[in-house]
Amino acid sequence: MSDVLVVIGVGGMGEAIARRSGAGKQLLLADFDDAALGRVAEALTGDGYAVTTQSVDVSSRESVAALAAAAAELGAVTGVVHTAGLSPMQAPAAAILAVDLYGVAVSLEEFGKVIAPGGSGVVIASMAGSFTVGRFPAEMEQALTHTPAEELLSLPFVQEGAVPDPGVAYSISKRANQLRVQSAATQWGERGARVNSISPGVIATPMGQQELAGSSGESMRGMVAGSGTGRLGTPADIAASAAFLLGPDSTFITGTDLLVDGGVVAAVRTGAVTLPGA
Repeated sequence: MSDVLVVIGVGGMGEAIARRSGAGKQLLLADFDDAALGRVAEALTGDGYAVTTQSVDVSSRESVAALAAAAAELGAVTGVVHTAGLSPMQAPAAAILAVDLYGVAVSLEEFGKVIAPGGSGVVIASMAGSFTVGRFPAEMEQALTHTPAEELLSLPFVQEGAVPDPGVAYSISKRANQLRVQSAATQWGERGARVNSISPGVIATPMGQQELAGSSGESMRGMVAGSGTGRLGTPADIAASAAFLLGPDSTFITGTDLLVDGGVVAAVRTGAVTLPGA
């Protein structure tokens, strides 16, 4: 039986992770954008990878459950990487919450039912979630951690009017990703599997470049310039981190978040960089 690596979202990070960790495995690539899915699948197949594709809408439990079932039919699901998401420049708050908040919660639940013993999952969160640590009320964090997935979008603090802009929706969602991974670690552990999150900083993907060109671009560039590395991240940086969390050198790591941001959060927390409005 083949080992199956599922990559949900085939943008810059997803493709890089598939290339880094997919050799010798059955790759199941999934995305909402069928054109992008076909392009990446064709490129990887041409480079010798074993690739299957399936369209998925992560804001639909039925769609995610169908993807998990398809993965299990292909073989032992030993790796799942969830990179799918919308950024503040790409979508309004409601869409971000549906994809980035609800979509991740559902994926953790559905793939927690099929992940193989010894398997590992990785959710791509964001340093935006790390900036909120200690800033959200405790009851809000508890709700983001424990509210059943089907009730998440009904929480009072994510309703229209309570979320002032897409950036806030994104921060709430990404903090929730970190918290839901912590909570899911026990469920996955019952199957002998692990799950962690990665919180990237500013990464030079098409999505990242879109954000840099937007209204928050100047402040983002300032944070990068003041960070310990002083550079943008690359998809390869995230792929290397995912390979570690998916692989045999991290078997005692689960339910944690790996911050891969070039030192931006450290610079902000120590006062070397000041966030706008802080």
